[in-house]
Amino acid sequence: MCTLEKRGGVFILTLTGDNEHWIGPTFISSFLSLLAQVKSQATRGSVLLTTSHGRFFSNGFDLPWTLTAASKSAATDRILHLVHIFKQVAAALLSLPMPTIAAVSGHASAAGFILALYHDYLLMRRDKGFLYMSEIDMGLPFPDYIAALMRSKISSASVRRDVLLAGMKINGETATKLGIADAAYNDEETLMDAAVAMAETLAKRKWDGEVYAEIRKSLYPEMCLLLNELNAKM
Repeated sequence: MCTLEKRGGVFILTLTGDNEHWIGPTFISSFLSLLAQVKSQATRGSVLLTTSHGRFFSNGFDLPWTLTAASKSAATDRILHLVHIFKQVAAALLSLPMPTIAAVSGHASAAGFILALYHDYLLMRRDKGFLYMSEIDMGLPFPDYIAALMRSKISSASVRRDVLLAGMKINGETATKLGIADAAYNDEETLMDAAVAMAETLAKRKWDGEVYAEIRKSLYPEMCLLLNELNAKM
């Protein structure tokens, strides 16, 4: 489901398999376990690079799993459960003591888009893949901590409107022009080469990871406040 490789100071976390990388309880547990491993091995100059195999970076919360519930209300409960436990991923990425990069080589929808956006840098392919918030099309509201992320990471109100209220699908070139992605590349190989090069450049700075994490959290006070409130209720 997820693998971890270390190249010098760069940790490469890969969502494995040629599938949709649905975000369910097992995925979240695996992802958090690897983030904990990265954090425990962190030193000055560590960087996290998250990427994936196949056509999808992630297609979001595990809807096939939710639909196996015995009733509609039970399926809704499963979705709410995923929303609740996914905040642990958000908190872990915000507090990780190193720069983080998402190399999105395929589609990133709903929670998959959110997962990518919780990284410090977002790189995409130009030729394939898009970002898409499907909630408006599926009739699902946004939890507070995800809405706060969107307000923090997408500065333009009109772009947020189009992403959240119109379900706009955004390719790599457009995402870069809109300031959502940092850069887009022609193919998967070029994307990964650029992502690794960025990670290695950041690693050479050898920043104090704890200071880096504290500064990151200070940039997103609303998100951190909501995550702290949610964690207190767990």
